[in-house]
Amino acid sequence: MITYLLASAIRLTVAVTVSLCVFRTFWEFLSVALGASAQVLGPPRPGVPDPRIPRVGSEPAHRAYWSHLMWLDARSAVLAAGAGVRHRLMTDWLGRVVMRLLRGQQPATGLRYNHPLRRVLTRVVAPGTALGAASGALLATLVVSLVFVVLGVLLCLALAAALTAVAVLRVTDKVGHVVRSIRMKCPYPGCYRPFPLAVHRCPGCGRLHRELRPGRYGAMWHVCACGRRLVTTSLAGRDRLTTLCPHCDQQLPAGIGGLRTVHVPLVGGTSSGKTMLMAAAVAGLHSWSGESRLKVEYASTDDRRDAVELNARLNGTGWALKTQGGHPRAFMLRLAYGRRRRLLYLYDPMGESLRDAAAVREQQYLAHADGIILVTDVLADPQVRRTLSVADAERADAAHPSEQGPLDTYQRLTGELAALTGRRRRLPVATVVTKRDALDRIDSLRVPATGIDRWLVNIGLGALVRGLGHDFGATRFWSVSSFAATGAGALDSEQRRAAEPVLWLLRRSGLRVGALLAHAPPPGAEPVDVPGPRDEAVRDRSSS
Repeated sequence: MITYLLASAIRLTVAVTVSLCVFRTFWEFLSVALGASAQVLGPPRPGVPDPRIPRVGSEPAHRAYWSHLMWLDARSAVLAAGAGVRHRLMTDWLGRVVMRLLRGQQPATGLRYNHPLRRVLTRVVAPGTALGAASGALLATLVVSLVFVVLGVLLCLALAAALTAVAVLRVTDKVGHVVRSIRMKCPYPGCYRPFPLAVHRCPGCGRLHRELRPGRYGAMWHVCACGRRLVTTSLAGRDRLTTLCPHCDQQLPAGIGGLRTVHVPLVGGTSSGKTMLMAAAVAGLHSWSGESRLKVEYASTDDRRDAVELNARLNGTGWALKTQGGHPRAFMLRLAYGRRRRLLYLYDPMGESLRDAAAVREQQYLAHADGIILVTDVLADPQVRRTLSVADAERADAAHPSEQGPLDTYQRLTGELAALTGRRRRLPVATVVTKRDALDRIDSLRVPATGIDRWLVNIGLGALVRGLGHDFGATRFWSVSSFAATGAGALDSEQRRAAEPVLWLLRRSGLRVGALLAHAPPPGAEPVDVPGPRDEAVRDRSSS
């Protein structure tokens, strides 16, 4: 009977001990697990990159939390919670408290009990304490595991939301480019390559970001290594950052990713007047900007410098140097008419670039052309020259005719253009007859105010007119005196006339400048007065 009662008392004592120990250790282990998990979240020190995150490439940006660190934190939290519970159970409870109880010592201090009954009692509760501690650890682990399962579901939802945001922002940015027909191309010779994303320079530290778009470094913004936030989409203002070409690393014009780019090469033989015409057209655009809603500005300091140098030469000597230097760098202007804006690339290649088919194929900028200005020097055509009298031939020679006729230039261009662009029959061509001041002094070649295409047919260039109408989507004809539109005493009406082919091509790109075309002055609206000294300049100059 005594044995039974003693056994019952021991069982009751163990049961009570287990219950009390489970209740106590459960909250202790739960607190330890959650505390250990919280301590490992985030970087070891604020502001210091987390060594657990491997660098990807050379992008100077912190990975987005959801792309990598979130899962590292979750893994670290699970391991830390498990390690904390195990350490507290094995070291503090089983290794210290239970062992002290088995030795008849006080669990808190380790001092030995003096009374034998107390020592016996501690040895009796030791197994219950061990069992209770183990049960509390197991129960806390189950609860923490459930918490981590819920956390894992939430992290998956957060990842799905982040990836959805990245996809939506990327698609929105892409659709915006497609709707606005934004195609980014490098304007520099030796490159001319298209690219989907420019390299962006951080305004804070100057580091180059080659993946500044929604992705693993962030959906709405990236955090540079210097700590500065950089937006990732054009709609948010990414295009206000300094940009570089990802292929040649040269600086691109501001706004290249937010403006539709219109590529317009001026095609003509050597000394046909391309450079003079481009200077006159740019002057005409600036003239219109003072009298209409058209706003024009240079896209870069290099473009402004080139324009100033060319205008200084034209004001001083009345002529432009022959175009040299291999493939041309695009001369760039930003234009706005109302709410619509454009980035205009004007290419002024050497006349020698059309000497043969191989040379034309090297002009890779032609593959991006949205329209072509065909610079036509009719004084270079052999059939036209045969119809001139001796005196008229001398006047024609004084205007320095091109080295190749307009029909030869056209044939060499159109023979390779289809292979370069694949869309030749959709391209518009503005055909500009240059040197009208010289033509008007030759009675048989005096240019009419209208019907220039019929005039070209009448003087023997019908094949050129028919070829343009057959090979290209749209064509229109002008006659311009670049000499009267540039230099000292330039005529404002002639400048605007020179700008009309560019405006026509811009209108076909969607810039609504039709009102300017309707008010453009006809040729001869103001007389082209060329006194004696300018006659000498005409004889001496080499139009390029």
